[in-house]
Amino acid sequence: MTHQKKIPMRMCTGCGEMKPKKELVRVVKSPEGEVSLDLTGRKPGRGAYVCRSADCLKAARRARRFEKAFSCRIPDEVFDRMEEELSRNE
Repeated sequence: MTHQKKIPMRMCTGCGEMKPKKELVRVVKSPEGEVSLDLTGRKPGRGAYVCRSADCLKAARRARRFEKAFSCRIPDEVFDRMEEELSRNE
Protein backbone atom coordinates (compact mmCIF):
# COMPACT_ATOMS: atom_id res chain seq x y z
CA MET A 1 0.00 0.00 0.00
CA THR A 2 1.50 3.36 -1.04
CA HIS A 3 1.18 6.37 1.19
CA GLN A 4 -0.36 9.45 -0.46
CA LYS A 5 1.76 12.49 0.39
CA LYS A 6 -0.26 15.43 1.73
CA ILE A 7 -0.04 18.58 -0.42
CA PRO A 8 0.00 21.80 1.65
CA MET A 9 -2.70 24.23 0.50
CA ARG A 10 -2.70 28.01 0.91
CA MET A 11 -5.23 30.71 0.07
CA CYS A 12 -4.36 33.40 -2.48
CA THR A 13 -4.88 36.85 -0.95
CA GLY A 14 -5.88 38.18 -4.39
CA CYS A 15 -8.54 35.78 -5.72
CA GLY A 16 -9.28 33.88 -2.48
CA GLU A 17 -8.79 30.43 -4.07
CA MET A 18 -7.15 27.58 -2.21
CA LYS A 19 -4.19 26.29 -4.24
CA PRO A 20 -1.15 24.08 -3.65
CA LYS A 21 1.59 26.03 -1.87
CA LYS A 22 4.06 25.41 -4.73
CA GLU A 23 1.83 27.28 -7.21
CA LEU A 24 1.79 30.47 -5.10
CA VAL A 25 4.35 33.15 -4.27
CA ARG A 26 4.96 34.08 -0.65
CA VAL A 27 4.95 37.73 0.39
CA VAL A 28 6.81 38.15 3.67
CA LYS A 29 7.06 40.82 6.34
CA SER A 30 10.49 40.46 7.92
CA PRO A 31 11.08 40.92 11.67
CA GLU A 32 12.50 44.37 10.76
CA GLY A 33 9.18 45.29 9.11
CA GLU A 34 10.27 45.12 5.44
CA VAL A 35 7.69 43.65 3.05
CA SER A 36 8.99 41.78 -0.03
CA LEU A 37 8.40 38.81 -2.34
CA ASP A 38 9.89 35.55 -1.12
CA LEU A 39 10.38 33.44 -4.24
CA THR A 40 12.25 30.74 -2.30
CA GLY A 41 9.66 30.47 0.50
CA ARG A 42 12.42 30.38 3.13
CA LYS A 43 12.74 33.98 4.40
CA PRO A 44 11.96 34.49 8.08
CA GLY A 45 8.87 36.44 9.03
CA ARG A 46 5.10 36.54 8.64
CA GLY A 47 3.91 35.29 5.26
CA ALA A 48 0.91 35.70 2.99
CA TYR A 49 0.43 34.01 -0.37
CA VAL A 50 -0.59 35.29 -3.80
CA CYS A 51 -0.92 33.68 -7.26
CA ARG A 52 1.90 34.23 -9.74
CA SER A 53 -0.28 36.63 -11.74
CA ALA A 54 -0.15 40.42 -11.64
CA ASP A 55 -3.98 40.49 -11.59
CA CYS A 56 -4.14 38.72 -8.21
CA LEU A 57 -1.46 41.02 -6.78
CA LYS A 58 -3.44 44.07 -7.98
CA ALA A 59 -6.66 42.68 -6.49
CA ALA A 60 -4.95 42.11 -3.13
CA ARG A 61 -3.48 45.63 -3.31
CA ARG A 62 -6.88 47.23 -4.06
CA ALA A 63 -8.56 45.38 -1.17
CA ARG A 64 -5.59 46.14 1.16
CA ARG A 65 -5.36 42.44 2.08
CA PHE A 66 -1.59 42.46 2.68
CA GLU A 67 -1.96 45.44 4.98
CA LYS A 68 -4.60 43.53 6.96
CA ALA A 69 -2.49 40.36 7.04
CA PHE A 70 0.64 42.19 8.23
CA SER A 71 -1.15 44.86 10.33
CA CYS A 72 0.89 47.69 8.83
CA ARG A 73 0.79 50.30 6.05
CA ILE A 74 2.61 49.21 2.88
CA PRO A 75 4.05 51.97 0.64
CA ASP A 76 3.18 52.04 -3.09
CA GLU A 77 6.87 51.59 -4.02
CA VAL A 78 6.84 48.15 -2.35
CA PHE A 79 3.83 47.05 -4.43
CA ASP A 80 5.44 48.43 -7.61
CA ARG A 81 8.64 46.48 -6.87
CA MET A 82 6.64 43.29 -6.19
CA GLU A 83 4.71 43.67 -9.47
CA GLU A 84 7.99 44.15 -11.33
CA GLU A 85 9.53 41.04 -9.72
CA LEU A 86 6.42 38.96 -10.47
CA SER A 87 6.38 39.97 -14.14
CA ARG A 88 10.09 39.09 -14.43
CA ASN A 89 9.55 35.62 -12.92
CA GLU A 90 6.37 34.61 -14.79
